[in-house]
Order: sequence, then structure tokens, then C-alpha cells
Amino acid sequence: MAQIYLDYNASTPIDPAVAAAMQPFLNEAFGNPSSDHWASTPAKAALEHARGQVAALIGSAPDEIVFTSGGSEANNLAIKGTFFALRERGEHIITSVVEHPAVLAPCRFLERLGATVTYLPVDPTCRVDPEDVRRAITSRTVLISVMHANNEVGTIQPIEEISAIAREHGIRVHTDAAQSVGKIPTRVDALGVDLLTIAGHKLYAPKGVGALYVRRGVELEPLIHGAGHEQGRRAGTESALLAVGLGAACGLAQDHAPMERVQALRDRFLRALQNRFGDRVVLNGHLEHRLPNTLNVSFVGMFGADVLTALEGVAASTGSACHTGRIELSPVLAAMGVPEKVGMGAVRFSLGRATTEAEIDTVVDRLEARLIAPVRSNSA
Repeated sequence: MAQIYLDYNASTPIDPAVAAAMQPFLNEAFGNPSSDHWASTPAKAALEHARGQVAALIGSAPDEIVFTSGGSEANNLAIKGTFFALRERGEHIITSVVEHPAVLAPCRFLERLGATVTYLPVDPTCRVDPEDVRRAITSRTVLISVMHANNEVGTIQPIEEISAIAREHGIRVHTDAAQSVGKIPTRVDALGVDLLTIAGHKLYAPKGVGALYVRRGVELEPLIHGAGHEQGRRAGTESALLAVGLGAACGLAQDHAPMERVQALRDRFLRALQNRFGDRVVLNGHLEHRLPNTLNVSFVGMFGADVLTALEGVAASTGSACHTGRIELSPVLAAMGVPEKVGMGAVRFSLGRATTEAEIDTVVDRLEARLIAPVRSNSA
């Protein structure tokens, strides 16, 4: 049985070109980038070149890029760093109910330290209403953190509109762009954000590396204290190896053609499912404002886990989770108001650069053979 990977939103493989760029730093250029001698010079040069590559992808200055261990650390630095830096000004944070746990958990932690957090609802397509943001603002609001694109259903949020409202009130804006960087344009000036999160393993770089964009003039309290690495924002000796990997991946992502092909495959996939299953398949998320690689669909009347079992050899994700023997609806789908009988059958297929037409056709054929055929035989 051929194995097919359709879980690119969970993690991507390291691109061969990224691996090739990293290879010299496994055996050579091992010096500490902060040192001042011949062994450190190549590492320092590579680190700063990578910083420039990351900055170029999102349209920032290189000195606005802080390397981190990944998206979770970047989110924590943005949220906690803002709270502690601006605590005298206010303690109110605005976010949404469909954020990744790497945003929700820091917010809940800060509530234990005196923060007040407003968790905004979403509409049935998973979009935040910018007017809800406006209504939630108080004189004590110091941060608005809304993800750029949802990891489960792929819905893209109206960050530009949210940022415009925030600017009217002088409030800082952070967006978790872990799922969108490398898939759709994420130019920081167009988005209007002050802080933006990047996760390496979501765009064909290694795990263990990410970045936080910090607009010039934005003050953050570091999470990790020590020496003055990363302009004093993140102590710890930088890894030229991992930074080079992230930089190379960001360089590759400048070419949008691969994602245009992926979007065409995603649309072909949805059409095929609708043709084979009719109204037994329901799309979750926004039809248009959606990541080009993400297809979250519900197989009505079924459990997502059973669908994946039928798709032996196919790696994908479900929209429900099993806790202590009980299957629960995804919090994201629940927040969207998806009925339980629909949401329990949700499966997220997320495509990538290596996905082929043949793989999509194979998945659809397997679904028809193992889900439709048994129903027909049982009803005969």
C-alpha cells in the first residue's frame, strides 16, 4: 500500500535545497557567531545572511528578525514580552477563540498574573469580525493577537482591517503566521502588524527553529535572560546551522509558483470529493479566504478517525480528538458552530509541494471504495 503524505500543516519535510545549504555547518563553520576570530567569522556571516533572507520574505529589515527555537517560543515572546514590557500601561489582551495553543496557553498563563483577556468569537467560516475587535478595546488594551491563518480549516483572518483599528488606538498587533508564511503573501507593512511569528518546520525548514518579527521601536521583555544575543531580545548562542536552514527555506518561498500548483490540486481534490460523495461531504472554513493547500471536509455521519482508518497509508488529521475514551469535537469547529454530527467526521487534508495529481486521485478512489461501497452493499 503506497504511503501518501497529506499533513503538511502539521509539519513539512526539509527541502533538499535547504538540507544542502545546512550541510557545511554540520562539519565546518562551527564557531560561536558572537566570538571575534577566524572560527566565528563564517558562522556570523551565515547567520546574518539567513536573517536577511527571512526579512526579505516578509518585507522587513534584517534587524527586525529575532531567531527563536520555533513558532511556540516566538508566540510566547510576543505575548509575554509585550505584557511585561507594557504592564504599567495596561493589562488587557485581545485574541480569538480559535488560536493555536501556543497563543491561548500564554494568555491563560498571564491571566494568573493579572492579565485580562478577551477571547473573540468567530463566524461559521472561522473569521473574526474586525468590529468585534473594535468593541473589545479598552483604555487598558496593550496587545491584539489574532492568527493570520487557522491551522485546522485554513481560514485567513482580516489582519489588515484589525491592524488598522489597532493603529487608531495605538495598540500593538501580533499575528501568528506559522501557517501562512511561505504559502501566501505575508508582508508585514501590508498586514500592518508589529509582531509576526514564523515556524521553520511549516515551510520546509528543520524543526527547532523559527523567528519573531519585531517592528523597530517595539519594546519586549525577553523570556530568556543572559548575554546580549539577538539584540538583547533572546539570550543564547545562535545556531548558524538552523538559521541557515530557515533562511534557505524563506529564500525558496519567494517563488509562489509551487503554491499556485498546490492550490489547483486542492481545488481538484474538493471537486472530486463533491462529485463522488455529493452532500455527504461538507467543506469547513471559508471558501475563498483560505490557505491554498488546506482542505478541511466533514464526512457527514462518520467519525474522522474511521475515515483515516479506511485511508490506510494516508497521513492526514481529524477534526476531533479522543480524550479518556471519549471523542470530542475540535474546539475550532465547535467555535464555528459546526453541528456535532458534521464536525465529528472532519478530516484535514493539507497538501504540499511534493503532492501529485496521482496521489489525490488515489485518495479519492480509496475513499469511494471503502466508504461508499460498504454503504451500498449494506443497503442492498
